[in-house]
Amino acid sequence: MQLTKKLGLFAAAAALTASTAVLAAPTFINVLTGGTSGVYYPIGVALSQLYTTGIEGSKTSVQATKASVENLNLLQAGRGELAFALGDSVADAWNGVEDAGFKAPLKKLRAIAGTYPNYIQIVANADSGIKTLADLKGKRISVGAPKSGTELNARAIFAAAGLTYKDMAAVEFLPYAESVELIKNRQLDATLQSSGLGMAAIRDLASTMKINFVSIPADVTAKIGNAAYQPATIPAGTYDGQDADVPTVAITNILVSHEGVSDEVAYQMTKLMFDNLDRLGNAHSAAKDIKLESAAKNLPIPLHPGAERYYKEVGAL
Repeated sequence: MQLTKKLGLFAAAAALTASTAVLAAPTFINVLTGGTSGVYYPIGVALSQLYTTGIEGSKTSVQATKASVENLNLLQAGRGELAFALGDSVADAWNGVEDAGFKAPLKKLRAIAGTYPNYIQIVANADSGIKTLADLKGKRISVGAPKSGTELNARAIFAAAGLTYKDMAAVEFLPYAESVELIKNRQLDATLQSSGLGMAAIRDLASTMKINFVSIPADVTAKIGNAAYQPATIPAGTYDGQDADVPTVAITNILVSHEGVSDEVAYQMTKLMFDNLDRLGNAHSAAKDIKLESAAKNLPIPLHPGAERYYKEVGAL
């Protein structure tokens, strides 16, 4: 009888320990960003800090990646909880466009928010003589990592302008900072970068040498034939020595999660972001363009139910 009682107490204690362990299990939030010299990374760091203090029991991390395409594939595999990605890449991922880097439709993806626009920024060493898209013929250019969101943007824009990679003297597939270093060393003439305005790599280049910004005219944007690409302007004075507005293309960035993230965590991630937009804007000026009223609109994938709950609460949906 005594032994039976003891065993019963042990069983009750074990059950209590197990239930306590479940309750105390940390909530892992890995934020997938991009290169450390881009815009995704500092905003991702700021978000992770918000989640560390704002989501009880959370254990956050920030992962530098090759950005959009890699991020979306990692989310589908459950190797991240939140990721930055370009809107056109998100649409391609949902539809499983193999040429864009997606071997099958990524149907686990769920949207958290449309955020700020990425601007296509084509910059060239002024000594190269590159001033227009046509001037890129016969020159050396870097277009981002292979099948990254930036590189997919480059392909679309060059095709609309009647150009291919074969028209260039050399095409390198390098991240932002590495591309800029090669231009500084006169090993490249130009780079196409898809990012928020005021990005660190271009600021660095503009402070080092005289550069030209290459315009993307509205008629070229129209020929892309993709609603994700919209005419935009890099305002004068965004970078040192940039004295005039530069017509270009903008593509909305989307914060993406996946269906395996709980509704409550997705709700908290969304709410904390919009409750702290000032802090995100301090992390990088591009985040100042995040608007609650447009965050849940025109998204190419379904909203996460947790995010949807937040937007309904605040009347943004």
